[in-house]
Amino acid sequence: MRDAVIVDAVRTPIGKRGGALADVHPAELSAVVLRALVERTGMDPALVDDVIWGCVSQVSEQASNVGRNAILTAGWPESVPGTSVNRACGSSQQAVSFAAAGVIAGHYDIAVAGGVESMSRVPMGSAAQGAQSVPTAVLEHYGVEAFNQGVGAEMIAEKWGFSRTQLDEYALRSHELTAAAVDAGAFNAQLASVATLNADEGLRRGGSLEKLASLATPFKEDGVIHAGNASQISDGAGAVLVMTSEMARKNGLTPIARIHTCVVAGDDPVIMLTGPIRATEMALRKSGLSIDDIGAFEVNEAFAPVPLAWLQETGAKPDRLNPVGGAIAVGHPLGGSGAILMTRLVHHMRDNGIRYGLQTMCEAGGLANATILELL
Repeated sequence: MRDAVIVDAVRTPIGKRGGALADVHPAELSAVVLRALVERTGMDPALVDDVIWGCVSQVSEQASNVGRNAILTAGWPESVPGTSVNRACGSSQQAVSFAAAGVIAGHYDIAVAGGVESMSRVPMGSAAQGAQSVPTAVLEHYGVEAFNQGVGAEMIAEKWGFSRTQLDEYALRSHELTAAAVDAGAFNAQLASVATLNADEGLRRGGSLEKLASLATPFKEDGVIHAGNASQISDGAGAVLVMTSEMARKNGLTPIARIHTCVVAGDDPVIMLTGPIRATEMALRKSGLSIDDIGAFEVNEAFAPVPLAWLQETGAKPDRLNPVGGAIAVGHPLGGSGAILMTRLVHHMRDNGIRYGLQTMCEAGGLANATILELL
């Protein structure tokens, strides 16, 4: 029976908007991690059957199939195909799911999944360019003027009763855990430096509740969501090498983890960000595992209420949630975040001998992916 295993996973450091990666073309950011996979594994890139690349704003420099352009920029053989996918913030997690499905089905023997977003060079919302992408009839059906993630985050905070102080405490936790991981060298083995950047740029040390309390709440007057407890706008890329375990043996490669279970869920597009709760339930049910079987969770920190509501609903152990921090501390480069989180997860599992890990992400439109990995 065919399987799908992760042989290696690598990411760039995450750059702040307008920061160290702002001058790097997104195809070049992507090429950095593609080249790194070859350098780290010794794999012949000509053996890759497809490159599946997540990207959200597929316009401007990210248009014209950025996945294919990444291959050419990396100097890989012209024979290697590539495609670009968009499932909003979960684009590159979906790319891994597609790669695993293709490998298990026998369409591929080796695939690379990943993604990129340069939010400095292609600003969020560029794809719509002022157009109304959701038809009026749909908005009228839901009784709203627009779908808005920030408003959805405020709705979650209200529904689950999270105070601003609780959200800000969670945000400080993200920075503290990331700082501890950086100081311990936890990210060193997964990073491919870009230009002069060799560490995540968004980390802020020494934060306080007092500083966070001074920030404006743009989505709701007297609200609780602000820049300090939301993910940072960022630049970055990640890549995951997927193949059958038989193909890994033939090429003298040692898999890190098996892609155990992949699901995708749809949920309410107004509150929008609660999909990870349902996706996690689906993944556990499909896998036959319990929440306590999972030793580490990567729940994307789009906004602080998202992982907190997920934690409350799933009953997961708090110390297993985002154990090395998250997007509040280091940023969320949209189309690249799924592969970046998976890279963080698989390395954390290997470093700590954790058998099962689960990753899930909220996504625009009320969507969510969930993926369970098994350490080998």
